[in-house]
Amino acid sequence: MTQAKPRFRTIDEYLDYDDGTDTRYELVDGELIEMPSESDLNVLISIFLTVMFSQQIPYYLVRRGTEIFVSSRTVSSRYPDLMVLSEEGQSALEGAKRSAVTINMPAPALVIEVVSPGEPGDKRNYDRDYVEKPKEYATRGIPEFWQVDPDKGRKVVIVLTLKDGAYQSREFRGNERVISPTFPDLQLTAEQILRAGDDV
Repeated sequence: MTQAKPRFRTIDEYLDYDDGTDTRYELVDGELIEMPSESDLNVLISIFLTVMFSQQIPYYLVRRGTEIFVSSRTVSSRYPDLMVLSEEGQSALEGAKRSAVTINMPAPALVIEVVSPGEPGDKRNYDRDYVEKPKEYATRGIPEFWQVDPDKGRKVVIVLTLKDGAYQSREFRGNERVISPTFPDLQLTAEQILRAGDDV
């Protein structure tokens, strides 16, 4: 007999919850959603970007596995593949028991999602990454958001920049250098990112 997952009405209820397993969840509208396993390529892309950003800025601002609480109809949190904190955000996290950017903390400077496999209409992967997260991250006030999509049919890095409360997007493919308004000195092409840097 499977036990029903609890629903959470407040952040504190969620933060106090422990199901006794190592299962990672995102919290969406108060409900625990088990995170699927990442493909090896997605993991390599995340690691590659972590290394590249760590060469540009202090390593402690570059985060993998840090949770962020987002504005939604009810209680929600996400685990981006990569997050770059501001200095103020790093200071707010110092001494925290849980590596989580709460609603009352400064928004990260950049969030990166390596898109999971799926097609439009696939709520578990594609719609989550292309529809839900951009809305949530824009509402949260994150100034820059990347969608890195290694799918064979798409192979694109999309840089979304927040303007007047909504994201404006620019796509990069192949040997095009990815232009980051927040990190203009970054010298990476879309292909280098999508191939996890194996040709750098």
